Amino acid sequence: MTGTSAWGTILKHTLNPVTLRMARSGRGPFSIVTSVGRKSGKTYETPIIVQPTEGGFMIELTYGDRVQWYMNALAAGHCTVTYKTVEYDVVGFEPVDAAAGIAAFSPAQRRILTLLRRRHFVRFRTQSQQP
Repeated sequence: MTGTSAWGTILKHTLNPVTLRMARSGRGPFSIVTSVGRKSGKTYETPIIVQPTEGGFMIELTYGDRVQWYMNALAAGHCTVTYKTVEYDVVGFEPVDAAAGIAAFSPAQRRILTLLRRRHFVRFRTQSQQP
C-alpha cells in the first residue's frame, strides 16, 4: 500500500465519518460530494469544503485532481453537492488556475490556501442557483 492510499484509508475510516455527519447536519464547513464509481457503480459520499460562487461552487482539490471521487464525477459527467443540507446537481467541471481558485474564497481562507500553496481548483457548475 502506498503512502497516499494508506492515508486515504485512514481518512476514510476515521475523519470522513465525523465530517460526513457534520455536513449532513448543515453545520460546520463541510459539504458532501456524491459520485458513482467508474468501475463498481457504487455510490460514494466524500466530505469536502466548497465555496459557493455564481452558478456553482469552487472546489479546492486538496489531494490533487487524481482523487477517486473527482475522477468518478468527471467520468460520469455529473455528481451532486450537498451544501447546507440542500442538494445541487453538478453538470459541468471547469479547472481553474490557482489565482482564480484562491480568489473565490474568503480573505481568511485565501491566506490559508496561499500558505499551503494549493494549486488544484475546479469550478463545479450547477443547474440551480446557490443560496
